[in-house]
Amino acid sequence: MQMIIPGGPLRATVEVPGSKSITQRALITAALAKGKSTLIGPLASEDTDYTVRALQAMGIVIDVDREHWRLYGGAGLISAATTEIYLGNNGTATRFLTSVAALGHGVFLINGDQRMTQRPIGPLMRALKGWGVQIRSINNTDCPPLEIAAAGLAGGRGVLPEGKSSQYLSSLLLVAPYARQPAELRVEGEVLSKPYVTMTLAVMKAFGVEVAVNPELSEFKIPQGCYQGREYQIEGDASGASYFWAAAALTGGQVTVTNVPSPSLQGDTALVDILARMGCKVEYGKSGITVAAPHQLRGVEVDMGDCPDVVPTLAVVAALAQGRTVIRNIAHLRIKECDRLRVMACELTKLGVAVEEGPDFIIIEGRGRKHNYHGAEIATHNDHRIAMSFAVAGLVIPGIKIENPDCVAKSFPDFWRHFARLQGSEVGGRKSEVGN
Repeated sequence: MQMIIPGGPLRATVEVPGSKSITQRALITAALAKGKSTLIGPLASEDTDYTVRALQAMGIVIDVDREHWRLYGGAGLISAATTEIYLGNNGTATRFLTSVAALGHGVFLINGDQRMTQRPIGPLMRALKGWGVQIRSINNTDCPPLEIAAAGLAGGRGVLPEGKSSQYLSSLLLVAPYARQPAELRVEGEVLSKPYVTMTLAVMKAFGVEVAVNPELSEFKIPQGCYQGREYQIEGDASGASYFWAAAALTGGQVTVTNVPSPSLQGDTALVDILARMGCKVEYGKSGITVAAPHQLRGVEVDMGDCPDVVPTLAVVAALAQGRTVIRNIAHLRIKECDRLRVMACELTKLGVAVEEGPDFIIIEGRGRKHNYHGAEIATHNDHRIAMSFAVAGLVIPGIKIENPDCVAKSFPDFWRHFARLQGSEVGGRKSEVGN
């Protein structure tokens, strides 16, 4: 149990770890590339460790040190030397490596923890079958564990039957250059989390494969080719930065995050613009992105379909704003590490926040920073983003305790060390340097 101690306005400069989303995409492209790649500033976390271990089991040589990871790519060659690829609750890696395994020759078993066996992957399976892949859900649930009798990708015209998870689409795009014929891909229905698709295309281009795509991100033409090894710098993690920007907004302080660039590949930087709409002063400069709190935050209405990972952060800010906040288009939160939509509503209610949960929205009636909310034990459901977002709420609301605080290791292992240093910045309004 982690007790959060409230304090005064925070003034801090923060360096966050590397982006989890970019790190995982760069790992896949570098592993499939021809030659050596060096990833600079990648995220070392539970999730990325699962990805590294899985790629090593598939025959990729990877040397890991603190700041630089070196991969010796297999030019698209994948080994089936192991019978099982275990990925915990890493949804991104499960989806990406399902397609990577299809490039190999032999039988692969893709498995995860109990929650992963509840997270759907059926649309990706159907798209891979359209490219000639033999794949099945062992329990016939359209969820892991999966068995893949791999013999490469046929390519040609393919269809992804839905775009509700951008990870299905990114998974297919990452491996499509290695198909036996040039691949085309069409997505049926609305494509959600578009910035993650744009990120995938940008990483692919950086490693030498450029994809033709329509403006709606629903039709793609992927040329045959091979990624080329290179040095690649990983941006700081915008999702991780969101907690520190939110801390500034809630405590009446100011926080600069130095290593998330503007513009960024990461759609989660949209939170900064939303905080500006809520009244914060925002500066984009050479020294980083700075958020300074207003006298009073105000509620907003916003579509978060493209940046679901910062919905928990926004929700706790909304509780301490003045007025109603409506967050829409977030049904896909229900298939994350937990049902985040339900859990956010439940845990905010524990604090005395008036919340309405809908099938794809949440409405939060904010009562301002000075309202007498009460603390509670926050059930994280082993979800790192629940833990970190409610830690920020605890800077203002006394009595918040975070159960299972170690779950932050999934994406931000040093979060509590960073957070403790951040809290140390309060005294006398001192400016604190918080980093790795």
